[in-house]
Amino acid sequence: MKQFISVQDVPSVKEMVEQALAYKANPFQDKQLGANKRIGLLFLNPSMRTRLSTQVAAANLGMEAIVFNVGGEGWKLEFEDEAIMSGDTVEHVKDAAPIMGKYFDILAIRTFPSLQNKADDYSELYINQFIKYAGIPIVSLESATLHPLQSLTDIATMTESLRKNPLPAGRKPKVVLTWAPHVKPLPQCVANSFAQWVNAWDGPNGEGVDFVITHPEDYELDEQFTNGATITHNQDEALKDADFVYVKNWSTYNDYGKIYCNDPAWMLNNEKLALTNHAKVMHCLPVRRNVELSDEILDGPNSLVTEEAGNRVWAAQAVLAALLK
Repeated sequence: MKQFISVQDVPSVKEMVEQALAYKANPFQDKQLGANKRIGLLFLNPSMRTRLSTQVAAANLGMEAIVFNVGGEGWKLEFEDEAIMSGDTVEHVKDAAPIMGKYFDILAIRTFPSLQNKADDYSELYINQFIKYAGIPIVSLESATLHPLQSLTDIATMTESLRKNPLPAGRKPKVVLTWAPHVKPLPQCVANSFAQWVNAWDGPNGEGVDFVITHPEDYELDEQFTNGATITHNQDEALKDADFVYVKNWSTYNDYGKIYCNDPAWMLNNEKLALTNHAKVMHCLPVRRNVELSDEILDGPNSLVTEEAGNRVWAAQAVLAALLK
């Protein structure tokens, strides 16, 4: 594995999940793997879980992690090739990235979409320019369209849950991604990434996955990520007999970055959960309580949210180890 930007960079989802869970069982089994190595964590937008979990993961492998917040702690970067830099950008990525490539062994980057121009956001210009110019492995800590560390975590969390509570032999787990209300437009990256990874997942025992995406009309995601899923605008129908429910808001994709519907009836609560097969509920966090998800779900016995967030460390550790090896 040379980089970690999407599921397409991973030779085997199953093997990566197994490595993550192995690190959870024994965090320091490879504590010398990253000795005398450095990872740069570059943030173009804020983070809590992603930043902290990746720092912990690097430390578990013996790496030194250095965090740099672009804009707040350094020059504003220019990313367009052949730009005439007469505006507010001070340094070009073509000059900055190769220097970071000399400072670090791995460079991890978190970017964020503008939600103004779909073509620009979906070009993944920022992270692709670092891939082009840094000369070292690049890890996505979230990009304009995808959040692969979160999605690897999600697959590992479902795998772990199914081992604790196995389904009847031969039955595919039913996984539902449901849209939720929010107070402002959010990007599609977590939803895109979750769909991409679930579609690439063979299930815990190779039996496959029954994957359903449900959202109001006009909230369709890019088909390159959702192809393979069943898509419905009927949330109750989607939730029927679900084993896992992944809750996430996203803004519109076709008429880009908008909020058309903010119906509170789409918020998951215990009444809706009763339609499922005692489903475990997941969310990437942060979460707007009683807007996206009700207190009764988040604080109830079906919530995997805290366990899921804890597993971020092991997903990041598996990725860093694969790159170091």
